[in-house]
Amino acid sequence: MQNKGLIKLFAVLFGLVSIYQLSFTFKNNAVESEATQIAEQKIDASAEDRSAKVNEYAARYLDSLATSKESVFLGSDYAEVKENSMKLGLDLKGGLEAILQISVKDILIGLADDSKDITFRKALNDADEIQKNSQNTYLEDFFVAFDAIKGDKKLASPDIFATRSLVGEIDLNMSDDETKVVLEQKIDESIVSAFEVLRKRIDEFGVTSPNIQRLGNSGRVLLELPGVKDVERATDLITTTAQLEFWYGSNAQLFNQFLVDANEVLKAKEGTENADAEQATAEEEEMTEEEKAIADLTGEEDETVAENNPLLDLFVGPGFGATLAQVRVEDKEQVAKILAMPEVRAKLPAELRDTKFVFGKVAEDSEVVDLYVLQGTRDKKPPLSGAVVTDARQTYNQANKVVVSMQMNSKGAKIWEEMTGQAYKTQGQIAVVLDNTVYSAPTASNGAIAGGSTEISGDFTLREATDLANVLRAGKLPARADIIQSSIVGPSLGQEAIDSGTMSFGIALALVLLWMVFYYGKAGVFSDIAMLFNILLIFGILSGIGAVLTLPGIAGIVLTIGMS
Repeated sequence: MQNKGLIKLFAVLFGLVSIYQLSFTFKNNAVESEATQIAEQKIDASAEDRSAKVNEYAARYLDSLATSKESVFLGSDYAEVKENSMKLGLDLKGGLEAILQISVKDILIGLADDSKDITFRKALNDADEIQKNSQNTYLEDFFVAFDAIKGDKKLASPDIFATRSLVGEIDLNMSDDETKVVLEQKIDESIVSAFEVLRKRIDEFGVTSPNIQRLGNSGRVLLELPGVKDVERATDLITTTAQLEFWYGSNAQLFNQFLVDANEVLKAKEGTENADAEQATAEEEEMTEEEKAIADLTGEEDETVAENNPLLDLFVGPGFGATLAQVRVEDKEQVAKILAMPEVRAKLPAELRDTKFVFGKVAEDSEVVDLYVLQGTRDKKPPLSGAVVTDARQTYNQANKVVVSMQMNSKGAKIWEEMTGQAYKTQGQIAVVLDNTVYSAPTASNGAIAGGSTEISGDFTLREATDLANVLRAGKLPARADIIQSSIVGPSLGQEAIDSGTMSFGIALALVLLWMVFYYGKAGVFSDIAMLFNILLIFGILSGIGAVLTLPGIAGIVLTIGMS
């Protein structure tokens, strides 16, 4: 008993530390409750989908609070308070549960350097069909499909997998069985890479104790994200490929004759198709004088006018610089299909055959979108890719607009300096393209940019810029990731059950404490103090080490308290 004073000292210290740790949980709950109250005051009670709008507003409020770095408790900002608070599992807090499918097909296309070989492409299409009624992996079904149609063709053909990207791993002399082993290894490496990228993105997203599991060798990944309410935001963060590219912007004036020629091609194509159709009778085609007068008064347009310009009539605004034209948002797909037609692209001049047509980012509430003309290298690749980006941060530019600033490695910085120098000389633009969408196309008005720093602008909200920076830091996915199954998981208990359970626990605890005092007297008082101190230490230590509290965990704690 000589060390009784030391024991008391440690007991007091552990108690104070536990109180300190738990104070972050209480403060975090208070801040989130305040955010919800503010959102409920801002959103009209009669608004449609009010609950979703309240959650969205509260989330935006908390995001702005986290990025402001404003101290909210004991010198800590909200992000630090949230990080140090008690973490609840999916069964207590609810959230998003999803299964992702990493596209093995995309990985194969990448390994084949986007080969256009007929046998290879048919094998991919056949594998898609086989997958509909198959329990095998996509790679296994691809091998089956290829073996069925290959003839004398080998997987190690220079037109398929004996490419520059697989030099030293696949050569022309390898058999199909040997090539399959290499492909299985490369597919596995790509899936592991995608798994790690997803883990980094979710960590950047700030989800409390996410569960990420790879499901066998099928390319599927299980995600459990406790506390996620904004499902659309989480989905975008997870599935975005983050394919960042930098392209030279072409001069739209060089394409004037091409557009006229392309329009004529479409007119001729439609004329041929219409010639095979049954013609209406002369009485049905001709308008009476009275009908013409009515049409003039009502402003009805003769349908033949639109037929005369099947491409040009889809443009609603003129172009400038690298912007070829403006297109209605609903016409995007139609214009993209037209510009991808072989007979249309054949009208491009020889020096413009490598042109890439890309749409810009659609501004909020806008009905039109810009169509850009971009120029890359001779092999139709971007001069610079996002692989050189070493860091990305959400920040503000000189106009106080939200942007994403980036820093490149030495190799990227050198190419970037060359690109901006070239753009300065030609008074051209450089397009920043993310996932085949132009986010911005700035000029290099001040000359070449050294040091490898640049930024992406595009009318971002604070949340969009933060998410984009997180995605770029985590890196791009090696292939497309699609959510094939998802569900919003509510708390297993529900708020009403939690409230009633908390009340019953408090009443039961109070009765036990009173009974101990009544039955054991002074010894019962000391026992009560010891039990309360035990509860404090349990929750304080759990909070301090970042443990996740779940329903089974609560059951274990109750058992521990009961035994004590």
